[in-house]
Amino acid sequence: MFGFSDETYIDIASGNGGNGCVSFRREKFVEKGGPDGGDGGKGGDLVFVVKDNLRTLAHLKIIRTFRAENGRNGSGARCYGRAGNDMEIPVPPGTVIKDAHTGEIIKDLTGVDRFVFLKGGRGGLGNYHFRTSTRQAPKFAQPGEPGIEMRVGLELLVIADIGFVGFPNAGKSSLMNMLTNARSKVASYPFTTKIPQLGMMRLGEQDVVIADIPGIIEGASQGAGMGFKFLRHISRTGGLAYLVDISDPDFLDRYELLRNELETYSPDLVMKKEVLIGTKLDEEGAPENFERFKAKYSDKTVFGMSIFDEDSVKPIMKAFVDMIGKPAEEKGFSSRPDTDAYYPETQEEYERK
Repeated sequence: MFGFSDETYIDIASGNGGNGCVSFRREKFVEKGGPDGGDGGKGGDLVFVVKDNLRTLAHLKIIRTFRAENGRNGSGARCYGRAGNDMEIPVPPGTVIKDAHTGEIIKDLTGVDRFVFLKGGRGGLGNYHFRTSTRQAPKFAQPGEPGIEMRVGLELLVIADIGFVGFPNAGKSSLMNMLTNARSKVASYPFTTKIPQLGMMRLGEQDVVIADIPGIIEGASQGAGMGFKFLRHISRTGGLAYLVDISDPDFLDRYELLRNELETYSPDLVMKKEVLIGTKLDEEGAPENFERFKAKYSDKTVFGMSIFDEDSVKPIMKAFVDMIGKPAEEKGFSSRPDTDAYYPETQEEYERK
């Protein structure tokens, strides 16, 4: 079984176009039949196909080279060469295609089913096309255009409605297991969650996708702990839930530390809708601490919960549904084919990293 894989590099190429044919009609009783060379076939396209049943990029770490089929050459009797087959690369939803050299995003595949990334080369014209009244026997044809070769980076960004943010052992996995069909590992030691976990919460007719991001520690935005690697996944969530362990001696400062780490990494993150959740209310002294917590953040939406009290979770579920608002279809996102093929402008962009 593969673990979570969210970034890789692959070498890709579209197919070369087939060459046009130089041929002359030769039949019994037909004098000077003239040129009849057929055209070459078009090279296959390099296509990314988004598959909902994929969750990682692990399959692209086994096979890293993908090349579409070349078009076939034309032949006599004005026969066209067969077009090359497309090469389809399956990727999970949330995949981003990046320039392998600069890291610049070339295409975000969110909301796309099929994306033609590299167009195959055009087939060359046969000598039939080059006949004129003064050039009745052209002995040349057009070569097929070459395909495009390049190396790209693929990165998977988790797409979720609500992202759980909290220090290690804040109770994120426990709440995730209560709300969704996920089965995140729960233990008393830090970093039990080592990869982002996704789960689906359903309330009435509304589905909410929740992401449990591995525990963030102070300095995560600078690379400390595990948070730096996965902070980028928070960028695609519709809202954030800050989980704070109310039994922690420093519970009053935890939210501000978390928010500072997110703002240092990307100021856009702290602009998202948010709720604060005080966890572990069943611990000794926690109810009193929670009252202090609510008083300090009276301008925020604050909830308290215990995994042993299902009723304490119901208001949180309602808040998550209110946070995401309209379904994706009503927000203007759609699933559609996309054919804005990418054409590198210089030879340097074809070269490997």
